Amino acid sequence: MDTRTDGAVEPSAKQYRRAKSTSVSDIRFLNGPQSRFRELMMSLKAFRELIMGFRQLHFVGPCVTVFGSARFPETHPYYEFARSVGEHLALAGFTVMTGGGPGIMEAANRGAKDVGGHSVGCNIVLPLEQDPNPYLDTFVEFDYFFIRKLMLAKYSYAFVAMPGGFGTLDELFEIATLVQTRKVEEFPIILAGSEFWNPMLDFLRDKMAKEGTISVADVDRFFVSDSPEEIASFVSDIARKHFGLQEGVRKPRWWMFEKLPW
Repeated sequence: MDTRTDGAVEPSAKQYRRAKSTSVSDIRFLNGPQSRFRELMMSLKAFRELIMGFRQLHFVGPCVTVFGSARFPETHPYYEFARSVGEHLALAGFTVMTGGGPGIMEAANRGAKDVGGHSVGCNIVLPLEQDPNPYLDTFVEFDYFFIRKLMLAKYSYAFVAMPGGFGTLDELFEIATLVQTRKVEEFPIILAGSEFWNPMLDFLRDKMAKEGTISVADVDRFFVSDSPEEIASFVSDIARKHFGLQEGVRKPRWWMFEKLPW
């Protein structure tokens, strides 16, 4: 792999071929009806990814998922912020789960490892940006975004959105929708970085809530903070009070050849 001038990592030829093949497969999958056989094969591939994720991640919790951009370099203040968030979440006893790539994801995983915490990733195969970062105890690699997002949500007691792009917004609003529609418990959703997120909250409050497309309560679900310590404390308090999480209590570490990497 090579590093581009913008700091992102260039994929190897093998990675690019796999990602390109996956991209073509995804386009076919979403491009209207296919032959029954092709749709069966794609369904089996998706099912295989689900089972792979379930087996590898079953015992990694309790987790907190951190979302954020893959594009921030190590020298960026947001990288340092995410690293500190990862540290404090790990010190609070949580496994830090991310999308497994570079940028904010790497920073959060790195912060967890800095203090001896646990770190896992759900990586996505893409033609560009991204290779699993080196601060993961274990990772699962997915071809399908929807399965990856399911895994990022399934094992976590809270979700921290750091500054990011379309992917971060997609993940953030999917969790917000699941909470709003009561498809999941009312897990805390934290927006880390008030300067970045406040303009979005203003739009949600001043436009969407005013027009009645969402309620003020939907906006108030977001907890905004610039303090890693406050974020970790907020998550810990809710996990204990509302979800009965007990400090130092974890599930069994193996079952049927499934085991933790630490």
